[in-house]
Amino acid sequence: MSKGSFLSGRLGLAGARIPHADRHGLLWLSRGKLYVENGTLLFLAAGSDEIDPGLYQIPYQMVSMILAGPGTTITHDVLRILARHGTLLAAVGEGGVKLYTAPPMGQGRSDVARAHARLWADEKERNRIARKMYAWRFGEVFPNRDISVLRGMEGGRLREAYRLIAQRYGVEWKGRRYDRENPEAADIPNQAINHAATFVEAAADIAVAAVGALPPLGFIHEDSSNAFTLDIADLWRVEVTLPLAFSVAARVLKNRELSLEREIRYEAARVFRKKKLIPSMIDQIKELIHVGDDSRDA
Repeated sequence: MSKGSFLSGRLGLAGARIPHADRHGLLWLSRGKLYVENGTLLFLAAGSDEIDPGLYQIPYQMVSMILAGPGTTITHDVLRILARHGTLLAAVGEGGVKLYTAPPMGQGRSDVARAHARLWADEKERNRIARKMYAWRFGEVFPNRDISVLRGMEGGRLREAYRLIAQRYGVEWKGRRYDRENPEAADIPNQAINHAATFVEAAADIAVAAVGALPPLGFIHEDSSNAFTLDIADLWRVEVTLPLAFSVAARVLKNRELSLEREIRYEAARVFRKKKLIPSMIDQIKELIHVGDDSRDA
């Protein structure tokens, strides 16, 4: 997007064509100062490839969540005014590859949490949603079986996906190996998968926080404090995580002077924007939990 496409002086979700803003009300800001003056939320942009230098008014009443990227400073008054109006604020990495902070759910968001809890607490519904997630991932409806059986079927399909995607990018693949105590001991393809998975999980963290769902209540994953985040991230393992990992691994294997983590982080930010990954995740969460854009707390 060219700099000239922005309207000077005001950022409006519909009129100013803000980078990465969408119908979910996510507003991405980076490289500037966010502050309040005379009750108005302002962003003083230093300038980047996405936005001209200048001063912009932020219509926080129309924004559900502000995502503050690298180079953003925020005053105390911003936190106060956003909290008063129930607008979420999170510090994120470029393109959403990291989630550093996120506040509790904003006002009027308990409908999603309550719907999520109801579905999770019903064993039949929990299994149905798990099967739906598997159907999205693998293009087929899994049989109505115990979750442990479904996980076993998932494992077989994933092993084949690893092999095929590695082959596509010309990467020698010896199998998935990951030592949590010593992750750097893995070969480059496995390290690449670890990094790519971390970035996709951060995107899922942002989506879950934006919707107001409950991270611990996973339908496939269990025990983890962000089990539902892992569920959502896994929906994109074959489409995003593995191609991201193996494409960059191939590049680094040809040039060992490159930093694997940095190359994947930059490529992830580009892919997330191109695929509109976080808005797509939000749509998936709403479909799973049966909550639409027009939902309101009772």
